[in-house]
Amino acid sequence: MRKLKNNELDRLSVEDFKSVKKTPLIIVLDNIRSLNNIGSVFRTSDAFLVEKIYLCGITATPPHKDIHKTALGSTETVDWEYVENTLELVEKLKAENVKICSIEQAENATRLNAFIPEENTNYALVFGNEVKGVSQKVVSASDVVIEIPQFGTKHSLNISVSAGVVIWDVFSKLSENLK
Repeated sequence: MRKLKNNELDRLSVEDFKSVKKTPLIIVLDNIRSLNNIGSVFRTSDAFLVEKIYLCGITATPPHKDIHKTALGSTETVDWEYVENTLELVEKLKAENVKICSIEQAENATRLNAFIPEENTNYALVFGNEVKGVSQKVVSASDVVIEIPQFGTKHSLNISVSAGVVIWDVFSKLSENLK
């Protein structure tokens, strides 16, 4: 088996990325403090054709060298917008019939492996602050809370890791629905 070179990967150009049909996923970053985490979420969002990223509260915005370091140009491909108040954004998205899914550990949370996205539905996945998580007000306003099952000694995963796990899982389930 031979590793492929970058030019053999058949990736989209920036122009093609902008025009291709996107996955019906919106990412909401609720007060993320690490610029490297923000950049990593951009890069994952590019990989799975995410519709848009909303950067809320203290979440930094491009251009910034520390975001760029991990985003590797994906801030130029994935649509993004800054919105100061996460709860107001969630209420706006709900009014547009977007299902709000907070990624959090909460009472009666749905395990990620049990979450089945509905066809013809747009989803917003909300990821929270590295220490405090998704704000309680946003969790309370969510249509569903999704928890990544964990079995070790630590209480949580890094937000960029959580985003990678959840975005891939939902993308793959949505892709199955399209077949």
